[in-house]
Amino acid sequence: MPKTYDAIVIGTGQAGPPLAARLASEGLKTAIVERGLVGGTCVNTGCIPTKTLIASARAAHMARRADDFGVTLKGKVGVDMGRVKARKDAIVAKSRSGNTKWMTTTENLTLKRGHARFTGPKTIEVKGEALAAERIFINVGGRAHVPDMPGVGDVPFLTNAGMMDVDFLPTHLAFVGGSYIGLEFAQMYRRFGSEVTVVERGDRLIAREDPDVSEEIRKILAAEGVAFRLGSECISFAKRRGGVSVGLDCKERNKTVEASHVLLAVGRAPNTHDLGLEAAGIETDKRGFIEVGDDLATSVPGVWALGECNGRGAFTHTAYNDYEIVAANLLDGASRKVTDRIATYGLFVDPPLGRCGMNEAEARASGRKVLAATLPMKHVGRARERSETDGFMKILVDAESKQILGASLLGIEADEVVQTLLSLMYAKATVGVIERGMYVHPTVSEYLPTLVGALEPLE
Repeated sequence: MPKTYDAIVIGTGQAGPPLAARLASEGLKTAIVERGLVGGTCVNTGCIPTKTLIASARAAHMARRADDFGVTLKGKVGVDMGRVKARKDAIVAKSRSGNTKWMTTTENLTLKRGHARFTGPKTIEVKGEALAAERIFINVGGRAHVPDMPGVGDVPFLTNAGMMDVDFLPTHLAFVGGSYIGLEFAQMYRRFGSEVTVVERGDRLIAREDPDVSEEIRKILAAEGVAFRLGSECISFAKRRGGVSVGLDCKERNKTVEASHVLLAVGRAPNTHDLGLEAAGIETDKRGFIEVGDDLATSVPGVWALGECNGRGAFTHTAYNDYEIVAANLLDGASRKVTDRIATYGLFVDPPLGRCGMNEAEARASGRKVLAATLPMKHVGRARERSETDGFMKILVDAESKQILGASLLGIEADEVVQTLLSLMYAKATVGVIERGMYVHPTVSEYLPTLVGALEPLE
């Protein structure tokens, strides 16, 4: 007979632990299952470690720029990658141990170690032990997608997870994929001192962004010495003595990048392939993402999927919001929906990109009359004072309602400023609220009235 719980949570990513703790606090006997490291992608191979590494890379970059600020440093700026990694590991370990302590000391909550596999709609097996519950929540996250490119199985390669073990400075890193993960690592390792080349199949970077955003980010990274090979339509790999050769064009054999190491950053795959979903009758799409409704319920009553594995968001904040939606609906009598939330995210190159709502293509496709305005960061006092004037702020507004449709903010502190606009969007406020506001000087946000004051019809 299986051991019975009121609820089972599979996975300890950003949705799992808070949901399990909330269920337990309501008096429900709850089990949470983890086969690997507690904390999921964010804690172990994503947000926390990468942003910690980015901080070290920025420190090196600013040290090299010391003379720009009238600061004199004696000698060459060096980077000790062993110490960089040790700092990252310490911060990750603290977060992981905090999560573990939380789950092992919460009343009514049991942490089970091992791989969970469905044996039926309401039953799973973990290390030979059968567990059952009327409510099961899947929060298994995702992993780096390994593309079926010629030669990829013949060469050593890194992913975002493998980079967490690197304690040396690669001579030449080739990044396959010019999107969010690849660009963050590319700038980071260029600042550490590696030669860096980004190989991208498309004709521009981060294709989901507006072309002017893509081009500005390319210019910023290129100015730091990152090389780009765009339009690489036929990428292949071959082992070379001391490294890897990345082929860029099937027609011309001499088009290659010779690198010491290669990192694959071409998307994500859900960790659903080995969960036994077929035994439970849980439906997935062709890529393996679990299909869910607006309330995050799967095709099986009493089973929900949260976080990256449901294909409704690939970020820590979307996973946590999944938890909030499910908990509110189940325990608070609410009727929250995934479609109520506004898309928002950041790209943490330096300077960062903060995004919310629609981009230009989406705004045009909506059929609305749209107003738009762009303000170069070189006009922003805070940016000039910090000598960090790269980028621009762009906002899109509905011409009739005067409500914000979206924004792309690329520049110093843009990842924080964008959340001011996001809050106004949730409040369904008009841009008149911005124009009438008084803002602290000198900040980046104080230029939002200037930005919206320049609105014109989107061409």
